[in-house]
Amino acid sequence: MTSLERLYRWKAAGALSDTQFDSIAAVVRKDRFSVFFELNALLYLGVVSLVGGVGWVIQAYVSTLGDGAIVFGLTSILLGSWYYCFSRTLPFSTAQVESPSFAFDYVLYLGCLTLAVELGYIEFRFHIMQTEWDYYLLASAVVFFLLAYRFDNRFVLSLALSTLAAWFGLRISRFGFYTGETLRRSGVAYGALVIVAALMLYRRGIKKHFTDTYVDIGAFVLFTSMLTGVLQDESLVYLAGTIGLAAVAIAGGIRFNRFLFVVYGIVFSYIAISYQFLHGIPWDSSGPLLYLVLSGSLVIVLTIGLARRLGRAQ
Repeated sequence: MTSLERLYRWKAAGALSDTQFDSIAAVVRKDRFSVFFELNALLYLGVVSLVGGVGWVIQAYVSTLGDGAIVFGLTSILLGSWYYCFSRTLPFSTAQVESPSFAFDYVLYLGCLTLAVELGYIEFRFHIMQTEWDYYLLASAVVFFLLAYRFDNRFVLSLALSTLAAWFGLRISRFGFYTGETLRRSGVAYGALVIVAALMLYRRGIKKHFTDTYVDIGAFVLFTSMLTGVLQDESLVYLAGTIGLAAVAIAGGIRFNRFLFVVYGIVFSYIAISYQFLHGIPWDSSGPLLYLVLSGSLVIVLTIGLARRLGRAQ
């Protein structure tokens, strides 16, 4: 009796479900399987490694190559990448658009990273903007946003949001001393701005599938900013803000089947409440350890239960 025949017998006897049978049988029959995600990960790492290697070459051989050769080389990569993308792109649409080729997204990402390296090098060597150098970040963010929407690329959208966050924090710090409170306020303002922008764009029907990227980044920045207020300043205002934001994230995650937001709400609120509860209690007693074991187990059970509920809903 062959292995496949045994699988059929186990399936008929109820020992294997249809899903389990299909998965195991595909391996036994040596069917073809998709390596799409693995190839995407390798391409992404390849692009990042390539740009990192270019940066290392520039740093190591700047005196040998000269400014002209370096700027020319970076500009060639940049223009070549963008020519490839603009010459092969599909017409713009506010709805989701498939990439015209497998390597398209990564060539575009290569061009964006090259732009960042070239702008950084130009400012480092020639100090054109001097104290206002952070406007390079703003200009880069604007370009990345335009490219992300033109080519429907979430990689570039994430790059645009992170670049905008860097500029936002630097500009806020110009209004006063760059303290932890200043950084927290800029984080809260940035996170709220990103989420509001995502909801507005969603209501207008502009790239609705980008909403998750906006809200993921905005929510993470909001939670992180709130939590630092709890951990560093022991502020009850930030504690209440963290718990309130967690309640909204959990309710929204359950309603819209977004488990990541449920995890955000549970983890960040648990850390904030636990810190406030355990603060000042000596750790040489068994109380803190017992609390962490019991509360941690409860949080894990709650998270698994919610994950199963969302899985059934989907």
